[in-house]
This record gives sequence, structure tokens and C-alpha cells, in this order.
Amino acid sequence: MSETLHVRPDTDEHDRPAVLELDGVTRSFGPETAVDSLSFDVRDGELLTLLGPSGCGKSTTLRLIAGLERPDGGCVRVRGDVVADGETFVRPENRDIGLLFQDFALFPHLSVGENVAYGIADRPDEAVERRVNDLLDLVGLADYADAAPDTLSGGQQQRVALARSLAPEPDVILLDEPFSNLDVSLRREMREEVRRILKETGVTAISVTHDQEEALSISDRVAVMNDGHLEQIGRPETVFEQPTSRFVAEFIGEAGFVSGRFADGTVETPVGDVPGDAIAGLDAEYEGAEVDVLVRPDDLRAVPTDGGNGRVVHRQYTGPAFVYRVQLDSGGLVYCEHNHADQLSLDERVRVDLDIDHRLAWFPTEE
Repeated sequence: MSETLHVRPDTDEHDRPAVLELDGVTRSFGPETAVDSLSFDVRDGELLTLLGPSGCGKSTTLRLIAGLERPDGGCVRVRGDVVADGETFVRPENRDIGLLFQDFALFPHLSVGENVAYGIADRPDEAVERRVNDLLDLVGLADYADAAPDTLSGGQQQRVALARSLAPEPDVILLDEPFSNLDVSLRREMREEVRRILKETGVTAISVTHDQEEALSISDRVAVMNDGHLEQIGRPETVFEQPTSRFVAEFIGEAGFVSGRFADGTVETPVGDVPGDAIAGLDAEYEGAEVDVLVRPDDLRAVPTDGGNGRVVHRQYTGPAFVYRVQLDSGGLVYCEHNHADQLSLDERVRVDLDIDHRLAWFPTEE
């Protein structure tokens, strides 16, 4: 399936060397396979997020990279050097990999500056002081070197923990659910701040989360995992707009499907005809095929009417908008996003129309 028409133009990302590589990595716990033949790479300076539901294997993958778990099969490489395979296992402290813990794990008996300096204590005093000062300045805490961690806010503590992880200048930094312990009001601010810091330092980073908004907003690429497998990896907008599996389509955002038959260059659906050239990868070889077209809430409009083609069965207020769930007369369930000023009532009859400005994804109709 081809990509959407309006993704960012390719840069030199593909030309950057791979800093981290996983090749066929597998890890089982008794009869349960947590990670199954997982392969991907992370490029120099890239921020990759592993995204998936609880139990999909993303945290186990992070532990395998860090050296906290040993793979049963496959190979892990850092800058081309094998750190784990059937014969080699490099201990975590020798991998040149930093880890930002979910609970920050700051040492309460050390000051902010001493926490940042913890991993570089073997360097000359002047070099340590210079590195600590530079990092505290980078994370906006230059005046807090002597403060105790428990006097800081959650966001400040996270920045100290990030500075400490960056201090030894690791090849890779791992972020385990980095924003889950923050108040909702802080999360967006800290997502932007952490991305800024990572990009300014140029470090290669891997984040783990089950939060779709977080993954889409901070990542250069997103890797969606399910049941120990890699479902899809790509730029956030590509994964969202052109998912390669129904699981990805339904896990990321709200997904509705409208069914129709592709004939004479058009798919006739309950919400209107869709030209074949508005559906990615649907060409003449699929003539006559029954397909399900993926539509997101911003692809549809619901207009009140006495007749129409559906009924409002649920509505969710998000602040800037309402998202309406509409049961189509044809049997399908779709979502429509409207400005908060456009209010529809439950059980109201509506006509759902397409309102698209990009190419849609499709899947063969399920029997």
C-alpha cells in the first residue's frame, strides 16, 4: 500500500547510520512469547517510539536493549557491535546506553547537581562541573544545582533525570513511559521540552508508551507493536493515515470503515462515492473487489436531516470539538468530528458525508 500524498518530503534520515539494530530478537517467559522475531533499527539522532497496548512486548523490548533481559534468539547491535546474541552478552553498564526510568529514580540524599554527576564521577572534577552546569542550563535548571530533588515539581524532577541520563553522553537513551507519572496539564509541556532537549543534544532515543497522542507528537518514527510482533513502523503521519493492518488502524485514533465495491474507478459507499485515485494503492487490478475504506472523524461531516443515512448514538465533548459516533443505516459505525459550536443530539437523524483532503487507506472486506 502506498503512502499518503502529503507526508513530509524525504530527508537524509535514511542515509544516517543505524546506531541500534535488532535482528530477529525473541524473548519468552515460560510458554509465553513476549517478543517474537523482532527486527528494526534506529538511526543516528532519531527519536523512535515503541507504541502498543499493555502486554504487547514493548517494555520487554526496552529491557532487551538495555541489557536487563537476555534474548533467547536474535541479535542486538549498538553502533555495529554485538551486545547480545547466542554467544555474546554485554552487561548493561558496559553498553553505553542511558535509561530514563518511569519514576525518575533520583537519589533523595544527593543534590540536583550530584544526581546529574552520578554517572560521570570518574572524570576530573573540572570536567564534571562543566558537564553538570551545561546540562542543567540545557534543561532550564541552572539555578537548582544545590536543591534537593524532593523540593522540585514533577516536571523539574523529570528534567533532572533526563540530564543525569545524558551526562555520560550515551550512544542511545531509553525512555520508559516517560510522562506517565506527570499530571495531565504537564504532559504536553514536558513532551515538547524533552523532544527539544533530545534534538539539541543529537542523542539517539527510544521511547515506550501506550499513549497514542504522545507517540504521534514527539516521534520521528513510530513502531506499533502487538502480541510481541512489529505491526508497522514509519513516520507518525504515515502510520496514522496509511495503517498497514486493521489493528494499527483501530489502535491509533478512532477508526470507522465504510464498505463498498470497487468498480469503474470508484468505490460506492453508504456515505458517498469515493474515486479510486483518492484511495491509496487501489488500482485497476482490484476491479470488482469488495473493500472497507478507513475514515477518521475529520474525514466525515454529519448534517441533521429528517431522512439521512444514520443516527447519532454517542457523543464525546473534547473541549474544542465534539466527536459523534454515528450508526449508519447500512450497519457500519463511523465517527464525525465537529466544532464545539455544532451540537447534535443523541438519536438525531443525520446525513453523513465525506469531507476528505487526503488519500484514504483501505482493506479487503472481512467476511
